[in-house]
Amino acid sequence: MFMADFKSFIPLIFLLPLFITGFQAAEEIAELKKQEEDSQPFVGLNIGTEVSDLLSPKDLVSFLQLQKITHIRLYDANLDILRALAHSKIRVIVGVPNNQLLAIGSSNTTAATWIERNVVDFYPETLISAISVGDEVLTSVPSSAPILLPAIESLYNALVASNLHTLIKISTPHAASIVLDPFPPSQAFFNQTLTPIIIPLLQFLSRTGSPLMMNLYPYYVFMQNKGAVPLENSLFKPLTPSKEMVDPNTLLHYTNVLDAMVDAAYFSMKNLNITDVVVLVTESGWPSRGDSKEPFATVDNADTFNSNLIKHVYDRTGTPFHPEITSSVYIYELFNEDLITTPLSEANWGLFYGNSTPVYLLHVSGSGSFLAKDTTNQTYCVVMDGVDSKSLQAALDWACGPGRSNCSEIQPGENCYQPNNVKNHASYAFDSYYQEAGRTVWSCDFKGVAMITTTDPSHGNCIFPGSKKEVNDTKIESPSSNTTSEAQSRLTGNIHGFKAFMILLLSLVATNWFS
Repeated sequence: MFMADFKSFIPLIFLLPLFITGFQAAEEIAELKKQEEDSQPFVGLNIGTEVSDLLSPKDLVSFLQLQKITHIRLYDANLDILRALAHSKIRVIVGVPNNQLLAIGSSNTTAATWIERNVVDFYPETLISAISVGDEVLTSVPSSAPILLPAIESLYNALVASNLHTLIKISTPHAASIVLDPFPPSQAFFNQTLTPIIIPLLQFLSRTGSPLMMNLYPYYVFMQNKGAVPLENSLFKPLTPSKEMVDPNTLLHYTNVLDAMVDAAYFSMKNLNITDVVVLVTESGWPSRGDSKEPFATVDNADTFNSNLIKHVYDRTGTPFHPEITSSVYIYELFNEDLITTPLSEANWGLFYGNSTPVYLLHVSGSGSFLAKDTTNQTYCVVMDGVDSKSLQAALDWACGPGRSNCSEIQPGENCYQPNNVKNHASYAFDSYYQEAGRTVWSCDFKGVAMITTTDPSHGNCIFPGSKKEVNDTKIESPSSNTTSEAQSRLTGNIHGFKAFMILLLSLVATNWFS
């Protein structure tokens, strides 16, 4: 009897290696898929904090998620923001300010403490993707240049000690001015007075698989070379062949300034025999306002540049020199930093004001869900900033009375009652009236105390009337992101199904053996 059972069990024994191999293959496929997703080019946002009415860390993270922003860069290690980012799946570059370089570069203990407090304490709940050590150190604080690489190496050694060095990259952002003679790109080279620092730095980046971080601003190239560089080239506008920049040495055609700046960095590295370090654009953007000396700092130009920049990255066409590599870009910046007073343009690089209302409407349809909440046709009516409470209360009373707005959700105990203040209640009432009136411009005035916005004012369980109308709308997705998402879902389902199948078979084996 035993032999009969054993004979029936023998075929299942030979299947066990297949089961184990299948498990391993499924896990490997999932890991490869994750790596592929992580390696795709993206657009991130820099977040400066010189903002008078900056959102709370919790509200900031909610806003980032609403706008489908998945990558951000902080200029320091803001512990409150890092804590709020936990489990959000938003990847963050954490910055080491220039004034901390000396202490970190002079002491391995200080570097280890910095990594412990600002990285280890938060990772992996908060997805810290990289550390940017200093900012434009070689050009803005050249006295700290000798300590830059020691600081980077000390921090890297601390990452190694925490076994995070393969998960978190480390580099330092540079100004475009470290590259001399950038046009045409093929003749570009690093400032030779900096090469004693740049060469070992690039060797470190090559050895650790970290990117060369560059702050690249076509705006400044245009302003410094007016007449020589057409505005269209700077803004990614379509060009006739006669207006394309042609590198006479390589005959490569450049249709925009940013690609030329990126390639200038690649050629500069090639001249130093470094060919395996990718360029990460840690800053790029265009101001929406400036004084009389900056007439091209306008809303239209800022909208055109940033909208086209986003499309350019997600088109994944690379650069003329490296069409196989598309650099990811962090736009400077998320919010207008109104606490910066001079020059005027410095306070006006943001896509949004500090209270999360848009400075202008980006045109990025078809570029995935990134910033989609700011590019749909959905609009809302909310309270304008700086309105006195008496005028606001009068407008609220009219909206909930003669205006017949649905104000039930702002009653005590309801979802939109908190925060219990006239501004919050009025925004809900105004939006209710505005949506019912067909979203016309004149239905969002309320004697000058209201304004139209494309940013969803919903918060927590409080869903504004405009969002309730939007529930059944289709989210903007690019074909590539849709395909990736569907493939990821199928892959995950297949892996789970495969595991369940093997567990079932193994249980049958056990049943056959012990029965």
